[in-house]
Amino acid sequence: MARAEQRTGIPPAELAERRERLLEHVRSAGQSGYVLFGASYIQYFTGFWFLSNERPIVYAQSAAGDDLIFVPEFEVERTRAEAAFVRVESYPEYPGVEHPMLILARAVADLGLRGSIAADDDGYPGILGYQGPPLSDVTGATVTSVSPVIEHMLARKSPNEIALIRESGKWCAHAHRLLQEYTRPGVTEAEASWRAGHEATLALLEALGDSFGGQLGSADGVKAGYRGQIGQRSSWAHAIAHNIEFQVGDMLVSETGAPVWGYNAELERAMIVGPPTDEMRRMFDHTVAAQQVAFDTLRPGVTCADVDGAVLRYFEENDLLPYWRQHTGHGIGLRNHEAPFLDVGDRTPIEPGMVFTIEPGVYDSRVGGFRHSDTVVVTEDGIELLTDYPSDIESLTLPA
Repeated sequence: MARAEQRTGIPPAELAERRERLLEHVRSAGQSGYVLFGASYIQYFTGFWFLSNERPIVYAQSAAGDDLIFVPEFEVERTRAEAAFVRVESYPEYPGVEHPMLILARAVADLGLRGSIAADDDGYPGILGYQGPPLSDVTGATVTSVSPVIEHMLARKSPNEIALIRESGKWCAHAHRLLQEYTRPGVTEAEASWRAGHEATLALLEALGDSFGGQLGSADGVKAGYRGQIGQRSSWAHAIAHNIEFQVGDMLVSETGAPVWGYNAELERAMIVGPPTDEMRRMFDHTVAAQQVAFDTLRPGVTCADVDGAVLRYFEENDLLPYWRQHTGHGIGLRNHEAPFLDVGDRTPIEPGMVFTIEPGVYDSRVGGFRHSDTVVVTEDGIELLTDYPSDIESLTLPA
């Protein structure tokens, strides 16, 4: 692939090893190569970052190891300057006089992909108004999904990936400290969130300098806020922002994020504006205890279902099941949500290198929502916390 090395946050040698592992599967299945349409998959295997919209961007590699990137014409100059592909193929525009998928068919045929092809999808997904023929139609090939293989690869993080997620966790904590500082009665959600996110982003950029990248837009960066989980709305596990003004007595559920070369940690906390009531203390204590149950259970040799099951047993033993809303956690990395899921329905075995959010919560519409989320990596004999932030009620009670 390499023409000149690019900076991706992940060393080029590791990217090449990922592609070779996928090719081993493709070759063993007797396929002529693979085609990737999904942005996160292309980023994972090549380190190439781009804005995903109605214009297809596609990566293909033959079983022999030859590859190409397929982009709209206006992306060619940037692609050659910022990426390391030897072969860059293009099309004028979407939908164009000739559909991009027809042009792609000729390009992958010239690469040697024919007969049987592995792909993450049978064509470009229908996003932002895109419409087009399936890959199988334009190539005449049998297209077989390779997504399960890729998802399995994504689930176990390398030391380089873990280092990026750990760095993300540091900036999540920095942003959360700012968010706590700026959250006061009379201030609105937008004021506190934008101020904390803006200041944290500038601090991250100053600290990491040109070692940081993977931003897709000029507004990308660190985020810190509440996503509307304020007061009674905090009992809605997935609320949306309304620019609410904070008041004494509000329960809050925060969220932070800080992608570093696209890799994400997650840090969330239940907080209280002003002195907590006895019921708030009770629910808060159960939130901390339920998260500790998950920490203690998560290790190699158990399944995702075992972890969620242990938390659900804690809820049942403490008469908390009426306040349960969501599973214990999920994988995280290049995407904010990845498989596997810490859910009683997911029997995936836990393996070292897997990275999860641990976020069991309790939600009472009369009192509010209570959720702490931390990001952990599975080690050989347990877990390592990748986010470091206080979880006790004293530290998370805000001045009134």
